[in-house]
Amino acid sequence: MTRKADRLSGRNPCAVGALLKVLEGPWTTYILWILSSQGPQRFGQLRRALGGISAKVLTERLRLLEAEAIVHRDYRPTIPPEVTYSLTGRGSELACVLDALDGVARRWYEKPVVEPFADAPRDANLSSRPAQRRHPPGAA
Repeated sequence: MTRKADRLSGRNPCAVGALLKVLEGPWTTYILWILSSQGPQRFGQLRRALGGISAKVLTERLRLLEAEAIVHRDYRPTIPPEVTYSLTGRGSELACVLDALDGVARRWYEKPVVEPFADAPRDANLSSRPAQRRHPPGAA
């Protein structure tokens, strides 16, 4: 069975769920954001740009993204070896989605939270007192 078939054969055959499963790992969206906004990066550059990620975790995340054809690994056999990571076409497509999510996140988390209807005009017929309970006709 292929990786794609493996992902979609579980309990949740939803393609969006499978994609979110890939993205939910630690640092993954941040790695994609760096590659999208700063272009191709060598391993050390990427690690410094992320700040605080271990080499082991970065390697794991990059391997996963490479296996999903989201990130391209370009290896050049120089001394020392030169490895550069960049987004593939799929990764670039995903970057557009992440940009849209970034816009939503900024609207949600960079503004103070406003209570629903806090700015709505109050109806002049409504008082600030709680409504009195009315009994149905014939009830005492």
